[in-house]
Amino acid sequence: MPPTTNLLLILISISIFPFFTNGALQPQHQHAHGGGCIPAERAALLSFKEGVTSNNTNLLASWQGQDCCRWRGVSCSNRTGHVIKLRLRNPNVTLYAYGDEDANALFGEISPSLLSLKHLEHLDLSMNCLLGPDGQIPHFLGSMVNLRYLNLSGIPFNGRVPSQLGNLSKLQYLDLGQDTGYPGMYSTDITWLTKLHILKFLSMSGVTLSGIVEWPHTLNMIPPLRVIDLSWCQLDSANQSLPHLNLTKLEKLDLSGNDFEHSLGSGWFWKATSLKYLGLGENRLSGQLPDTLGNMTYLQVLDISDNGTTDMRMTGNLENLCSLEILDISINGINGDIAVLMKSLPQCTRKKLQQLDLASNNFTGTLPNFISDFTRLSILSISYNSLVGPIPPQLGNLTCLTSLCIYCNGLTESIPNHLNGSVPIEIGSLINLISLDLSNNRFTGVITEEHFANLTSLKEIDLSSNNLNILLNSDWRPPSTLESAGFASCQMGPLFPPWLQRLKTNGLDISSNALKGKFPDWFWSAFSHANYLNISNNQISGSLPTHMDGMAFKELYLGSNRLTGPIPTFPTNITKLDISNNTFSETIPSNLEASQLEVLSMHSNQIGGYIPESICKLQQLAYLDLSNNILEGEIPQCFDIFNIEFLILGNNSLSGKIPTFLQNNTDMKFLDLAWNKFSGRLPTWIGKLVNLRFLILGHNKFSDNIPVGITKLGYLQYLDLSGNSFSGAIPWHLSNLTFMTTLQEELTDMHVDVEYERNMIVFPRYTIGADRLGQILSVNTKGQHLIYHNQLKYFVGIDLSCNSLTGEIPKDLTSLDALVNFNLSSNQLSGQIPNMIGAMQSLESLDLSRNNLSGEIPSSLSSLTSLSYLNLSYNSLSGRIPSGHQLDTLNTENPSIMYIGNNGLCGPPVHKNCPGNDPSTSSDLERSKEEFDPLTFYFGLVLGFLMGLWMVFCALLFKKTWRVAYFRLFDKVYDQVYVFVAVKWASFGKNTDAE
Repeated sequence: MPPTTNLLLILISISIFPFFTNGALQPQHQHAHGGGCIPAERAALLSFKEGVTSNNTNLLASWQGQDCCRWRGVSCSNRTGHVIKLRLRNPNVTLYAYGDEDANALFGEISPSLLSLKHLEHLDLSMNCLLGPDGQIPHFLGSMVNLRYLNLSGIPFNGRVPSQLGNLSKLQYLDLGQDTGYPGMYSTDITWLTKLHILKFLSMSGVTLSGIVEWPHTLNMIPPLRVIDLSWCQLDSANQSLPHLNLTKLEKLDLSGNDFEHSLGSGWFWKATSLKYLGLGENRLSGQLPDTLGNMTYLQVLDISDNGTTDMRMTGNLENLCSLEILDISINGINGDIAVLMKSLPQCTRKKLQQLDLASNNFTGTLPNFISDFTRLSILSISYNSLVGPIPPQLGNLTCLTSLCIYCNGLTESIPNHLNGSVPIEIGSLINLISLDLSNNRFTGVITEEHFANLTSLKEIDLSSNNLNILLNSDWRPPSTLESAGFASCQMGPLFPPWLQRLKTNGLDISSNALKGKFPDWFWSAFSHANYLNISNNQISGSLPTHMDGMAFKELYLGSNRLTGPIPTFPTNITKLDISNNTFSETIPSNLEASQLEVLSMHSNQIGGYIPESICKLQQLAYLDLSNNILEGEIPQCFDIFNIEFLILGNNSLSGKIPTFLQNNTDMKFLDLAWNKFSGRLPTWIGKLVNLRFLILGHNKFSDNIPVGITKLGYLQYLDLSGNSFSGAIPWHLSNLTFMTTLQEELTDMHVDVEYERNMIVFPRYTIGADRLGQILSVNTKGQHLIYHNQLKYFVGIDLSCNSLTGEIPKDLTSLDALVNFNLSSNQLSGQIPNMIGAMQSLESLDLSRNNLSGEIPSSLSSLTSLSYLNLSYNSLSGRIPSGHQLDTLNTENPSIMYIGNNGLCGPPVHKNCPGNDPSTSSDLERSKEEFDPLTFYFGLVLGFLMGLWMVFCALLFKKTWRVAYFRLFDKVYDQVYVFVAVKWASFGKNTDAE
C-alpha cells in the first residue's frame, strides 16, 4: 500500500478510533475496582481458548492465572473490571494475506462463551482461521449488543452474512473483508446495515453482493459513514440515481474490482465532495471524467486504474484538485499527448502530487520539461506507452523520486552523460531513488560510473533490452547495495567485467550480452548468495562447479551457452533451473534433492543414461523438459507427483509404456513424447487429462486402436499421433474436441488457466516463450516440417498420418471449424471424402494422400478460402475435379501433382478429359460461356435498333422522292391488306350464317 494511503488511513482511524475504544486503551494491569478479572468472564475466555485447536505462535500462552486482565490481547475497564476489549489478530498478516495457510493463525472456532462478556466493546479476531464446523460467521455475534468494534476480516468464512449483525446498534466499526482467493461469503440483502445508525467504518471487501442493485440507497441511509470498502464484491453498477446524498462525512470509498460496465461519469459517487480517497480500479468503466470532479477539492487519492477500456478520456475538470497526492490511471488505453495531460494538472497539484501512474496506456509525445514542477513526486510510472524522444534533463530535479519506471516505450537517443558532453546530471541526481527501470526502450550511448555516483539509495536497477554500452571502470564500486540488477541485452562483453564481483546483489540478469570465455575464478563465490541469476543466451564455455548445492540460488538460468561437462548437484532450495541448449554430457544426477523445484529444463544437450528414480522426489515439479537428448529406458513411476502441467521428453530413445502416474496429473496441459520408442496401446485414461492442450506422441511404436477417451479432451488444441502403428477406425465424435470447433481470432499463447495474453505461455512465476513452443511443435503441414515460432494459431491441428487406420473419415470431423492443419495421409482409409468438408473454414493444410479413398471430390472444397495446401494424391478418387475460388490458386506451377495417382479423375488440371466431352467443342463451349456477357449483348442490340431507325428517319426527312415513294407504297400495301381482310371477314360471316 502506498505510504500516502497509509497516512490517510491512519488519520481517518485516529479521528474515529476514540469512539471504538471507550477506555479500552487504559493499561491492562490497572483496576480501579481493586481486584482481578470477573470470574465468569475469566471462565468465558478459557472456554474460548478450548475452542482454539491450534496456537502455534503461543498467542494464548499467557492465558493462565487468575487475573485475565493481564492476559495477552485482553483489556479490562479501569472502573468496572469488566472485559471490554479482546484483540487476537494474527500477528503474521503478510503470509496469510496472500491466501497461504498461515501456521501462525489461530485455528478452531469462535466459542459462544463470548456471550458471557456482556460488556465487550471491541472484538478483533482478524486474519485467523476460526471457522468452526460450518465455516460461517456465528449468528450469536449479533447478540453482543455492546460491541462498537468488530473485525473478522481475513477469516475465510463462507455462506451468507448473518443479518443478525444488524442488531449491533452501537457498532461503529465493522470489517468483514475477505481474501478474494476464497469462495467466501455472500449476501443478497444488506438492508440490515441501516440499523447500524452510528456506523463509521464499513468493509465488506470480497463479499459477493451480486444482484443487489440498490446498495447505494442502503448506504445513503447511514450518514455517519466515513469509510466504505466494497471492493471485489461483484457489484453490477454504480450509476444509480441519488437525488440527495446524505454521506456528507464520507472520506474513503473503495469500489475497485467490481463489474461496473457503464460510463465513468454516471456514477453517484461524484456527488461525495468530502471524499479524500476514491478507488474505482479494475472495473469496466468507460468514457470521460465528469466536470463534477472539480468539486472534490479534498480528494487526495484517485485510482481509476485497470478498467480495460479503449475510450476512457482524461477530459474532466482537474483544476481544483489541489489536495491530490496520488493519481493512478494506468491500464486504461487512454490516448493523447502526455504533455497535454500533465499540463492539465494545476500548479497547486504539481506541488503536492507524490505518485503518478500512467503506465499501460497509449500516451504519445515526449516527457515535458516542466516535469520538474512536480517537486514532491516520489513514484513515476509511464511504462507501456508510445513515448519517444530523450529523457528531459529536468527530471534530475525530482530529488524526492524513489521509483522511476519508464520501461517498454519507444524512447530514443542517448541518456545524457558527461561523455557525450551533456551537462544535466539527470538520472544520477536522484539521490533518493530506490528503483530504476528503463528496460525495453531504444536508449543508446554509454553508461558510466558517473550515472551511479549519487544513487546511494538504489536497490533495484533494470537497463535491459536497450542499446546501451555498460562501460564502468574495473575498480568501480556501486554506491549502494543492489538487491537486483538487470543488464540483459546490453553491451558489456565479451569478457566478464570485473566490477560485477562487487555488486553483491540478490538478483542479476546479464543474459544476451555476447559474453565469451569461461567463468572468472571469482564469479561463483561472488554470487553464491544470490537468489536469482540469469546468464542465458551468451557464448560462455567451460564447465560448472562440481558442487553447487551450498549456493543460495532459487532461480538459475544458464541456457543457450556452450557449457560442457557433467551436470553438477544444484542447491536443494532451487525452484527454477534452466541449463538447456548447451553441451552437457554424461547423466542426470542420481541424487536430486530439490524438493521445491517447479521448473526443470535440460533440453537440447547430450545427456544420456536413464531418468533417475530420484526425480520422483521433486513433488512440486510442474514443468519438465528433457527433450532433444539421448536418454533411454523407461520413465520412472512417480506416484507422488501430481502437479506436472508440462512434460516434454521428445526426441530421445525412451521406451516402454506411458507411465500410469500421469493420470493423476489432471492439470496437465502439454505432453510431448514424440520421436521415442514408446510402445503398446495408448491408455484409455488419457481422457482423464481434461485440461490437456497439446498431445504429441508422434513417431513412436504405439499400436492398436486410438482410444475413444481421447474425444473427452475438450481443450485439446493439437493432436499428433503420426508415425505409429495405430489401426482400426478414427474415433467418432471428434466434434467433442470443442476447442477445435470454435473459431479463434488468434491463438497466441497459453496460460496455466487456459487464458490468453501476450504471445507467450505464462507459467506461475515462469514464462515459456512462444519460440520455444514453436521449436517443440515442428508441425508436419503443407507437405513439410515447418516451425512457426510465435504464430501459435498454426498449432490447431490433427496429425494422424503414417499409421494403419482403416474405415471412413468420420463426418463429424467437418464440425471442427477452428482446425488449421489436418493430416490423415499414409493410412488405409476408405470411403468418400465427407461432402461437408467445406465447412472447415479455418483449414489451411489438408493432406489425405496415400489412402484408399474413392468417389468424387466434394465441390465444397472450393469454399475453403484459407486453404493453401491440398494433397489428395494416390487414392482411388474419380469424377470431375472441382474448380473455382481457392482451388485455382493452389500449386500453380504444377497443380496436377495434388491429384496424381487417382486414375479416375478427369478435367483440369489433370490431362484427362471427362467421358462424353469433345475436347474442341468442350473447350469452345467453355470459352464461349466465359466470353459471353449478357450486358454487352443487350446494349449492342438496343444500340443497333436505334441506329437503324435513325438512318431510315433521316433518309425520309432529307430525300423527297424517297419519301413520296415510301408513302405511296404504304398506301398501296394498306389498300391491299384492307381489301384482303374485308373479303375474308365477309366470307367468314356467310359461312357462320349458313351453319
